Amino acid sequence: MHPIITAFESSPDRGQGLARDMRVRWALEEVEQPYDVRLVSFRAMKEPAHRALHPFGQIPTYEEDGLVLFESGAIVLHVAQRHAGLLPEEPDARARAIAWMFAALNTVEQPILELQVAKFQEGDKPWSAERLPLIKDRIRARLGELSVRLGDADWLDGTFSAGDLMMVHTLQRLKPSGMLDDYPDLAAYVARGEARPAYQRAFAAQLAVFTGQRPS
Repeated sequence: MHPIITAFESSPDRGQGLARDMRVRWALEEVEQPYDVRLVSFRAMKEPAHRALHPFGQIPTYEEDGLVLFESGAIVLHVAQRHAGLLPEEPDARARAIAWMFAALNTVEQPILELQVAKFQEGDKPWSAERLPLIKDRIRARLGELSVRLGDADWLDGTFSAGDLMMVHTLQRLKPSGMLDDYPDLAAYVARGEARPAYQRAFAAQLAVFTGQRPS
C-alpha cells in the first residue's frame, strides 16, 4: 500500500504550489516514493472523520501502515528519515539539515504568514497601514540574515536536503509581494529548488487538481 496524503479539493492558491501538501508531494517525489492523494473539501476538513486525522481540521495528513501524521514539517521529516535522499548520512550534517527545517518553519515562515494575514484578512482594519511596514521590516531582517548565511552556495549546508525543501517552499510565499527581488541570491536559490525534477513532478500533480487534468 502506498502512503495516502490529503490535499485541498479546491486549493485557495489556484494551483500555484503554495498549499502545504506541496511540501509532502515534493519530499515523496525526491525519494521516489509512490503515493496516493485523497482530496478533501473545506467542509469535509472540519468534519469528525478528518479531524480524527488532523485535530485542527487542516491539510495535509499522512497515512501509512496504521501511522497517521499531521503537520507538513513532521510529515516531511518522517519521509526523510524513512527514505534515503533528503537527509545526509553523516550525523552532524543530518542534525544541521533538520535544524534548517525548523528554521524555515519557525524563524522564516512566521513573519511571512503574518504578512499574508495582514494583507488578506486585516487589510480593512484602521491600523493595517501602520502594521504592514513593521511586518515587512521583520521579513527583510530574516531575508538579510538568510542571504548572508547562504552566500554563494547552492544550498544551505552542502547538498540539497529536507532543510532546503522546507526553506524554498517557505520563501515561495513571498514571490507575489516582490520582496525576494531585493535578494537575487535567494531568488536564485528558490529557482534552483523549483528546477529540480522532483519539484516539477510535485507541482504538476498539484496543478492538475486545479485544472482537472492529469499531469503528463
